[in-house]
Amino acid sequence: MTSLVCLPFGGSGAAFFHPWSAFAADGLEVVPMRLPGRERLIDEEPYRSVHDAVDAFVGDLGEASDVVLFGHSVGAVLAYELAHRLPSVRHLFVSGSPGPRTERPLEIRASVHEDDDAFLAQVQVLSGHVDQALYHPDLRELLLPALRADVTMHENYVPSTTEPLTVPITALRGTGDELVSADGIREWAEFTTAGFEAVELPGAHMYVVDSGEAVMNLIQSAIRSDSVV
Repeated sequence: MTSLVCLPFGGSGAAFFHPWSAFAADGLEVVPMRLPGRERLIDEEPYRSVHDAVDAFVGDLGEASDVVLFGHSVGAVLAYELAHRLPSVRHLFVSGSPGPRTERPLEIRASVHEDDDAFLAQVQVLSGHVDQALYHPDLRELLLPALRADVTMHENYVPSTTEPLTVPITALRGTGDELVSADGIREWAEFTTAGFEAVELPGAHMYVVDSGEAVMNLIQSAIRSDSVV
């Protein structure tokens, strides 16, 4: 059984990836990772460091074998760091993110935009998407700390290593993404010695919200190709 380990984007959680299981072929299991500060871990302090989060994920995954990694936005750098830590990764899929050396999107500045409405407006402008639950006063109080922490985690990210991986990398973006350019996703080519592909799908930065089936089809096609190389 191949595990498709999915890393959440800013403010999201494991539940986002649950519908993707419906598009998984036999032999592929969708395994969404959980971050504290949301869903079942709502009462736990969210991480503000990519490396702290990855330490926890390595512990959670234990002896997992035959792993494929997918991450979007901050999830992409979480997936990249995990790829360096896990012994049995087959393929890395990174989405909506430039290469690890590129400074993260500092325009949001979670620490500067102290006003909640201003912060959410800036997230909306840059990503093109904000969970509508964040506009409900009671839910905002529960969910906003995790989003702020995720943005901080992304802003402050510094790669633990820039040594190339020995697994293939596929980098994805939405054709209308105004936050991450086509050149940005091609930066990932220098981080692997095992093959690289850049792919664009219809949509803006948050194209993944409406493209679960398309992304799953792409992932499964790529790993089938890996198997026959």
